[in-house]
Amino acid sequence: MSAAQSLLAFDFGVKRVGVACGNTLMRQAQPLCTIAAEGDARFAQIALLIKEWQPQSLVVGVPYHPDGAAHENTAKAKRFARQLQGRFNLPVHEVDERYSTTEAIAGGARDLDAMSAAILLQQYFNEHPEGA
Repeated sequence: MSAAQSLLAFDFGVKRVGVACGNTLMRQAQPLCTIAAEGDARFAQIALLIKEWQPQSLVVGVPYHPDGAAHENTAKAKRFARQLQGRFNLPVHEVDERYSTTEAIAGGARDLDAMSAAILLQQYFNEHPEGA
């Protein structure tokens, strides 16, 4: 059996990015924090989290309309995923995040962005039972 791998997940937003963590051994996502910064300041905070958590890969939620069609934030989230991969040289996995915020609201989360990221990461674990 291979060693557990840690992952960080990101719920991308123009103003805020929710962050969650988890690993392939426990396969349980935990909300971590919300980054309320943009541009280089946002990536500086992400760099600190990557240094602290040492993830082997990253997960980014990509939003779509309920019918599966792309919209304005779909392209922005995909761009954010490419930027993460380019800056940190880690594999980035995209997850359909159509309902993560709705789930976080229904669950009564205090930090909706971080909880949405945890829902995305849990979805990733559920969709990849063989590991990351």
